[in-house]
Amino acid sequence: MYQGRRSKLTILDDCSGIVRPSRLTLLLGPPSSGKTTLLLALAGRLGTHLQMSGEVTYNGHGLKEFVPPRTSAYVSQQDWHVAEMTVRETLEFAGRCQGVGSKYDMLVELARREKNAGIKPDEDLDIFMKSLALGGNETSLVVEYIMKILGLDLCADTLVGDEMLKGISGGQKKRLTTGELLVGPARVLFMDEISNGLDSSTTYQILKYLRHSTCALDGTTVISLLQPAPETYQLFDDVILLCEGQIVYQGPREEALDFFAFMGFKCPERKNVADFLQEVLSKKDQQQYWSLPFQPYRYITPGKFSEAFRSYQTGKNLYEELSIPIDKRYSHPAALSTSRYGVKKNELLKTNFNWQMLLMKRNSFIYVFKFIQLFIVALITMSVFMRTVLHHNTIDDGGLYLGALYFSMVIILFNGFTEVSMLVAKLPVLYKHRDLHFYPTWAYMLPSWLLSIPTSLYESGFWVAISYYVIGYDPNLTRFLRQFLLYFCLHQMSIALFRVIGSLGRNMIVANTFGSFAMLVVMALGGYIISRDHIPSWWIWGYWVSPLMYAQNAASVNEFLGHSWNKRAGNYTNFSLGEALLRARSYFPESYWYWIGVGALLGYTVLLNILFTFFLANLNPLGKQQAVFSKEELQERDNRRKGENVTELRHYLQYSSSVNGKYFKHRGMVLPFQPLSMSFSNINYFVEIPVELKQQGITEDRLQLLVDVTGAFRPSVLTALVGVSGAGKTTLMDVLAGRKTGGVIEGSINISGYPKRQETFARISGYCEQNDIHSPCLTVLESLLFSAWLRLPSDVDLEI
Repeated sequence: MYQGRRSKLTILDDCSGIVRPSRLTLLLGPPSSGKTTLLLALAGRLGTHLQMSGEVTYNGHGLKEFVPPRTSAYVSQQDWHVAEMTVRETLEFAGRCQGVGSKYDMLVELARREKNAGIKPDEDLDIFMKSLALGGNETSLVVEYIMKILGLDLCADTLVGDEMLKGISGGQKKRLTTGELLVGPARVLFMDEISNGLDSSTTYQILKYLRHSTCALDGTTVISLLQPAPETYQLFDDVILLCEGQIVYQGPREEALDFFAFMGFKCPERKNVADFLQEVLSKKDQQQYWSLPFQPYRYITPGKFSEAFRSYQTGKNLYEELSIPIDKRYSHPAALSTSRYGVKKNELLKTNFNWQMLLMKRNSFIYVFKFIQLFIVALITMSVFMRTVLHHNTIDDGGLYLGALYFSMVIILFNGFTEVSMLVAKLPVLYKHRDLHFYPTWAYMLPSWLLSIPTSLYESGFWVAISYYVIGYDPNLTRFLRQFLLYFCLHQMSIALFRVIGSLGRNMIVANTFGSFAMLVVMALGGYIISRDHIPSWWIWGYWVSPLMYAQNAASVNEFLGHSWNKRAGNYTNFSLGEALLRARSYFPESYWYWIGVGALLGYTVLLNILFTFFLANLNPLGKQQAVFSKEELQERDNRRKGENVTELRHYLQYSSSVNGKYFKHRGMVLPFQPLSMSFSNINYFVEIPVELKQQGITEDRLQLLVDVTGAFRPSVLTALVGVSGAGKTTLMDVLAGRKTGGVIEGSINISGYPKRQETFARISGYCEQNDIHSPCLTVLESLLFSAWLRLPSDVDLEI
């Protein structure tokens, strides 16, 4: 596709520094400053689409000398989880995949030294250490401890959920993302804005634990935060201040203010230091902190700050230390992981098998629905191709049976189409597991293949069992079993085919388009719609690679070489009726073509599963979230980075094509607005108790999430709804906005004194949810215009 004109954008510019063990490091910077890119570079996870120069070393070892994803853990901003799993199951799965690291070896060494020294360990302490180092239990002690620290113990048995399935809150999902890597053995942690969606007390509790573990276990932790509270900021030992891809300051937290005082900027006494450090780099906020009254203020760019830091004493000490190479001999062998995965391959295979078995149970509704759908289609098929109206006398009769075989195989083929949507929905989680080296992709493919065999058995067996004799196929048990075997192989091939399409498309729209096109090609070139003799020579290769051709030929040979069709086709031929039909429709009449068809379908199944594993291991998600800059913004950013003259805002707005364009030539209009008040009284909200909680002994039938909530919202008053994560803020807003589709709601809601009617309330209200769901192919302006066209009155001028 045409990519258009591109400009080079420097995301990180000559970033150098040292992240020290046993010290908690804070990475600060405004949005689009390069924090995520820096963390990815340090974790060794920068994509191949970015050009990188320089070197990252761990204890003097380059990234190619060990396995960075196993040594370090990168906590992403995105909360990708399997919606059908509970919090405890998610953490247990992550813990089993990552293993215990070097804890087991350390325990063995400790036991040896205790035995040699004649020391008898404390019984409770010995049990605790063994539970940490051995693992493999149903419920790990580490998982229980991490859930307690992160405040997830209250929702441990609650489904994670997503946009379509009710689950935990957004803040709890953020903590779950952090917990997935804390249960592992990684000694280096890179955490990207883990406080988004969390209240300050929960953030403080998590970081307090990270500080203690970093100091006690000699860990290395770098955490990116946007606006940390003062008490949270005080927990850190070091600060890295990043702006426009350049490190402005790196060093002890206590010396950060001294550096900016050296530059002429002073933090007010009651000002949050973290906010000051970010605002002092902003052009619009910098001047208010200027503290030299006898010198005129001038804007200092991030490039100037970076140059000044190199000449500052803290910066000099840092770069002097960087100039001295680290002696690799002092690095402990267990500090860096050289194995790609945390546990043995057979354990990973067993863990994945149990995981996918659990997901099959949670998604049992899908398989039951597919079974009912297959049953209904089978009834329709039997009513159309009823044996009472079909005969075995002429070639035209055989054509009807040939159509019945073709229709049956198309239904079996279509039955695997659901694999596309099921796989695409799980792909973000699978990519996360792959990048974190939880397991190899073949360890996911094999269990999914094995668990699909029972599905193919009962679906293909059910179809053959209820349709074979009703339609009137050849009444021979051997041919009945052969048709069942053929349909089973076809169903397996269908599942593998659509998994390949899902892993290749990686997007629901693209994958469904590919899937529909693949079905069109397979059906058109399968030998039934267009016979082999009528396919053009330049398309005949499609006939030979179509798996439906082998299935159709095998099914036709199995049926028409049977006893029911073993009669002469006419007085002037020695062929049987079935063989004559096969030759007339350009099928191969030899009996061994049945086994060729079965072998071809099995070969396609193996090949497609190998391709599925390959695509899952090597392809990355389609599209990526990134900041977008206009040409003017890019030029100004480059000037600030180089320390050149910065364009004034008025001058920039005067010549900006985006601001001075056609969309802003007309004057705006004032829309009429009717102030409304909203009051709610004794709001109660109940949901059904989950099965997991009932199994733990809870006898109630309903769980109450909102208890007698009463309040009012007034016009011209901005109201803040605050509360800890999981307090019910989203639930209350969903109830008030009328977005709840399940559960029981009690209480009254009034709009300006009148009872709320959802039909009219939806027209006068707007609800911004946590999930950012947009049309991916529209621009920002087009999205806003579309929303305005739908919501504004019809008398509003549509022209801008």
